[in-house]
Amino acid sequence: MEQTGKRSYVKPLVLIIALAVFIIAALIYQGTGNEFGSTFWAFVPALIAIGLALITKEIYTSLFVGIFAGALLYANFNVITAVESVVVDGFITSLASRWNMGVFVFLAVLGIYICLVNKAGGTAAYGRWAEKRIKRRKTAILSTIGLGLVLFVDDYFNCLTVGSVMRPVTDRHKVSRAKLAYVIDSTAAPICIIAPISSWAAAVTGVVNDMRESGAAVAERIDGFQLFIQSIPYNFYALLTLTMMIAIAFMKYDFGSMKLHEQNAMNHGDLYTTPGRPYKDTEDENTSDKARVIDLVLPLALLIVGCIVGLMYTGGFFEGAGIVDSFANSNASVGLPFGSLAALLISFIYLFCRRVMPFSDMAATIPNGLVAMIPAILILSFAFALKRFNIMLEGPAFITGIMEGGLASFMNLMPAIVFVIACLISFSIGTSWGTFGMLLPIVLVIMDHGPPELLIIATSACLAGAVFGDHCTLISDTTIMSSAGAKCGVIEHVQTQIPYALFTAALSFVMYLLAGVVQNWLIVLPIGIALTVSVLLCMRTMSARKGNPSSVT
Repeated sequence: MEQTGKRSYVKPLVLIIALAVFIIAALIYQGTGNEFGSTFWAFVPALIAIGLALITKEIYTSLFVGIFAGALLYANFNVITAVESVVVDGFITSLASRWNMGVFVFLAVLGIYICLVNKAGGTAAYGRWAEKRIKRRKTAILSTIGLGLVLFVDDYFNCLTVGSVMRPVTDRHKVSRAKLAYVIDSTAAPICIIAPISSWAAAVTGVVNDMRESGAAVAERIDGFQLFIQSIPYNFYALLTLTMMIAIAFMKYDFGSMKLHEQNAMNHGDLYTTPGRPYKDTEDENTSDKARVIDLVLPLALLIVGCIVGLMYTGGFFEGAGIVDSFANSNASVGLPFGSLAALLISFIYLFCRRVMPFSDMAATIPNGLVAMIPAILILSFAFALKRFNIMLEGPAFITGIMEGGLASFMNLMPAIVFVIACLISFSIGTSWGTFGMLLPIVLVIMDHGPPELLIIATSACLAGAVFGDHCTLISDTTIMSSAGAKCGVIEHVQTQIPYALFTAALSFVMYLLAGVVQNWLIVLPIGIALTVSVLLCMRTMSARKGNPSSVT
């Protein structure tokens, strides 16, 4: 009892000490006559939040400390102004954002959608069907990867859909929730960033189009969509992440803290490893035994079609725009909620006509689905507020100054340099789109003076580094939604995925160094794939020699 009482004081003490050290360091810095805006201090609040969350395992309080730290910097340590800034500039402004609200609505609709299909028994029917065909653990993991590869339209859509469909299958084969979250996250952003028809392709194209409208000379000579297509073979982080994920599945090998989670799942049936069960009260309950596989497949197909049509609708397809142009000009924050809501209504009608569940149960899925998404929406609200202070402290201007400085003289090293900078930015601010939206225009202007192929490689390095942050920071929206889809704790997901992400990032950095010299993806990409598999094989062999079981069968 006494030991437990002592431990209860450790976490708040760590939070208080961290905030005190931050305040003292910032005041000393300010005492030298320097301002906080457009300096490295813009990224300190996010680093504080991430570090505290990993140390204390308390995500909400850690994020709030980061938000308050950002507010103190913005208010020059006027406490009253800082508190007001937390409320107004942090939460109210970020929640009033049309884009952010679109994300919340999409999450809410998908929560209802998942609850509806589960209650109708569609997921259970699929589980019974899969049980007869998916006999091995490796097959369950590869099937999850396969579904993620198919759902390439949008990463938000991918995260929650793959988790809801495959979670019963992976649970039955004792795949840890941490491993499921890793697979979901690794088939979300990495797939979307190399898929020509996706909301990500639209976002990248939109950045180039915006440059053209602002009169940038380089944008007049570049087609945004064509640049995105040309960058795909050089997106080493995305391609090597997929390579690594498939290789690990076949090798039955895991390392880092993921190994512990996988061994506990297989040997003890513990899918979580950690004491916390963040989604215990929202576990699925299937109430209908009349359902068939079609009761999952048809609603899922409707959801896919609805999201695609929604994106095309916002891009002007029904007003005469072509398919490519409609995706390039689409608005995901409107198209995805619009398409998913339409699909949800049709699915309600279909399941009502099928009579697989009473109408009262169907109606109950609305509040139940919303409740299931509250943890993800709450964490996202804190993350969005934290990102606001990075923008208000002019973090992007600090990066712009670095990029436009002496780095431009190292032209052949620029892809590797851009990759590292994009990794750092995306890790600090937790958004891929925000990272390449801020960094890509600078890269295009700088690289316009070099060979055209080098411009393509640097563009791809920017996009690849932006994806890295999605995998390593707990304030990333896709990280949070991958955890929600797998019903895994966010901190556990980040801790187990970081070694995998760093492994791939290190190999990608080497490949960008090589690509800056060779400038031919037909040579560099096969080398990267071979190197990834070879290093994993060596690690697996070394682990076996030490007497440590690589993983589980």
